[in-house]
Amino acid sequence: MTNRAADRVLVLFAGGGTGGHLYPALALAEALARVRPDVDVAFAGAERGIEARVLPQRGLDHFLLPVRGFARGVPAWQNLGVVPALLESVVRMGEWVHRRRPSAVVVTGGYAGGPAGLVAAITGIPLALQEQNAVPGATTRALSRWAAQVHVAYPEAASLLPAAGRGAARVTGNPIRPPTPIDARDARCAFGLDPDRSVVLVVGGSQGSAALNAVTLDAVRRTDRDPGYQLLWSTGPRHIDAVRTALEDLGGAPWVHATGYIDDMPRALAAADVAISRAGAMATSELLAWGVPAILVPLPTSAAGHQERNARALAAAGCAIHAPEAELDGDRLGDEVRGLLADSERRDRMGAAARARALPDAALEIARDISRLLPAPPPGVRPEAGRAA
Repeated sequence: MTNRAADRVLVLFAGGGTGGHLYPALALAEALARVRPDVDVAFAGAERGIEARVLPQRGLDHFLLPVRGFARGVPAWQNLGVVPALLESVVRMGEWVHRRRPSAVVVTGGYAGGPAGLVAAITGIPLALQEQNAVPGATTRALSRWAAQVHVAYPEAASLLPAAGRGAARVTGNPIRPPTPIDARDARCAFGLDPDRSVVLVVGGSQGSAALNAVTLDAVRRTDRDPGYQLLWSTGPRHIDAVRTALEDLGGAPWVHATGYIDDMPRALAAADVAISRAGAMATSELLAWGVPAILVPLPTSAAGHQERNARALAAAGCAIHAPEAELDGDRLGDEVRGLLADSERRDRMGAAARARALPDAALEIARDISRLLPAPPPGVRPEAGRAA
């Protein structure tokens, strides 16, 4: 699609490589379309990123680039193609922008967002950034000096931006769907759980985590056959068969409900009394919004250690327990779970601290700010001020 009606406004969203950068862009685009009905959206991403699969599946207007990130822990020669790919991507992105003429560019991080942000800076197109983590990523740090708006999810992130970018920073949270009222008993029944027993939710990300699965299995092995609570365990699709086989080898554990993937995460969060999770930005944002006390096990290899910083920040705020993977075994994990379940007052304090830090309407708030960078809507188009669905 290269043409649009004269009274339509185009906004380019760029970011990806991983779901943690792509899904915020999708949420913001959806919210912006509600706030400004005269807006069309397009997406720029990487040929090697998750967006190369997700954007075509959703039938969204998109443009893929050869840009790729630096691989960590590999010989230097394997990264020799990164700079040429970036330069080619910037040129191709410039041609796209010249042809389509977007009124604003929104970058949600990751190497996939770099070319669009650079072209916006060069051409003077209003640029907005959205940073999900407590430590701003390289793309956000590099582009912040030219950004009209920098939306950060963690207060700690603003102080880590270059001095030229701090003035544009605002703490708005991560764009997620706001929680909706769901009865905990009904939610448990939906997963085949006992509605009267406490639930511990285990999530290692959409693909699961072999390391988190291993320590969870060790904790199950060391736990009584009837511990008085239930485990709702999302193992990741690749790991479910191995986990089920291991549970069978233990003679079965009827209190453990393992599944490869949880499609209805809001219902799972409503069912949970405690969560065990990686510390990715979007996962922690959902835990905060739902007020679920969490044991956070950050991914040790996350870029710039951002999951470690996320977990430390939330532990310091009283929302979570930080449990580094290198220090965690089945005994400690079991002790942490039992300690939380036995202390309802502590869980209440953690849940209240989480909700106090949560910004569940972030998508709508950021969309409203982005709309201020755009031309005024045509007569008859009234910007929406209500809550995003």
